[in-house]
Amino acid sequence: MAVVPGTEAPPSLGAGAVSIPAIQTADEAVRAAGEYAESIAAGVIERDRSGSVPVAELAALDASGLLAITVPRAHGGPELGAPVLAEVIRVIAAVDPAIAQVPQAHFLFTDVLAVLGTAGQRERLFAEVLDGGRLAGAQAERGGQHAQDLKTRLYRDASGGLRLSGAKYYATGSHTARWLGVTALDEAGQLALAFVRRDAPGVTLGTDWNVMGQRATVSGSAVFADVPADPALVLPYTAAFAVPQQLGARTQLVHAAIQAGIAGGALRDAGSFVRDKARPFFEAARAGLADTASRDPHTIHRYGELATRVSAAEALLARAAAVQQSVGLVPADAQAAATGTLAVAQAKAFASEVAAEVTTEIFSLSGTSAADERYDLSRHWRNARTHASHDPVSWKYHHVGNFLLNDVLPPNHGQL
Repeated sequence: MAVVPGTEAPPSLGAGAVSIPAIQTADEAVRAAGEYAESIAAGVIERDRSGSVPVAELAALDASGLLAITVPRAHGGPELGAPVLAEVIRVIAAVDPAIAQVPQAHFLFTDVLAVLGTAGQRERLFAEVLDGGRLAGAQAERGGQHAQDLKTRLYRDASGGLRLSGAKYYATGSHTARWLGVTALDEAGQLALAFVRRDAPGVTLGTDWNVMGQRATVSGSAVFADVPADPALVLPYTAAFAVPQQLGARTQLVHAAIQAGIAGGALRDAGSFVRDKARPFFEAARAGLADTASRDPHTIHRYGELATRVSAAEALLARAAAVQQSVGLVPADAQAAATGTLAVAQAKAFASEVAAEVTTEIFSLSGTSAADERYDLSRHWRNARTHASHDPVSWKYHHVGNFLLNDVLPPNHGQL
C-alpha cells in the first residue's frame, strides 16, 4: 500500500497483537463507549485543528471490543441490535463526532456480510472483526452525475486473475483500517463489493481531505491500480437492493446518532462555558436580575429550550432504533421496511436541525468570549454542518410526508 507523504505511519495489520475485550451485553457496550469517549476527550481540539490521521485514537477504538458488537452470535459476536449501536455512536459523537463517524462503514459491512455473505466470507471477515480488524468503505466517487455513478471496475487480467481499478473519495477511516470494502462494477456491469486489504499492492490512500469540519475522519481519496482481488471476498452487492432491507437505514441510523451526539456535546459545552466563563448581559446585571451568566433569565430560558430539543432528538433516535430492531435487517415486506426507514428518516432530519440550532446558539448563550479560538467551540457547528451535508434533510421530510399523505413507499425498497 502507498500512502501520500504527510500521513502518519499506520499501525500494523497483523492479527492477535492486542487482546480484544469480548463485549456481551448492551450495558457493557455503552459503558465501553463511555470509557473510550472519555479517553479521547482531551485531544479533540487538537484533532480538529490538525486534521491528521488519529492513529492512536483509532487503534484504541479497534482494541475496545466495540467493533464486534453487531457480529452475529453464530460467528462469536454478541449480536447486539440497533438500539445499542445507536447509543454507542451517540456517546462517542458527543465527545468527537469525527471519530464516531469512522466505523460507520464498518458496521454497514458487518450487516452486509450477515445478510449477503457466504459462509466462507463470514467466517474469515468476522474473525478479523473479533480480532479488532476494522472495515472501512471506499464507495463514493467524484466526477459522475452523483456519488454512486461508478467508474471503478473488477476485471480479469491476462492470466485470469481478478483485479480492481478505480478512484474513490470519502474513504473515511481507510488509513488505519485492516480491510477496505470497495464498490465496483463487475464484468457483467453488476454492482459488486470487494474486500481488499488496506496494505494490498496497488492501493494508494490520500490525505486530500481539506474541509471545515469532521476533519479527523480524514475522508479523502483512495486509488486502486490493478489491485489483486480475491474472488472469494467479492459479494454481489446488487442483491442487497433487490429486496426490502434495512442496510441503508442502519447506515442512516448511525448518521442520526452522530447528529444527536453533536447536539448533546454542544449543549454540554455551552452549559460549561456559561457557568464557568461567560458574564451576564449588562442589562440583566444592572437590573439586578443576574449576578452570573447562568442566572440571566433569557439565558436560562433559551438553554431550557435547547435542552428540551436535544432530549427530543435523542428520544426520536431511540425510537427509530427500536422500530428498526423490530423490523429486522431483512423485513418481511416493503411496508415493514418503510416503517423502519421512515422512523430513521425522522430521527436523522430532526437531529440534524437540532444540531445546527444548538451549535449556532452556543455563541448567543455564551457571548463574544466564546468565539475565542482557544476554546474551538466553532468545531461543533463545523462538524454538524459538514456531516449534515451527506444528504439533504428536505428529502427525508419529503418521503415521510409522501408516505403519510399518499401511501408512497420510500425508494429502493427501504433504503433512504
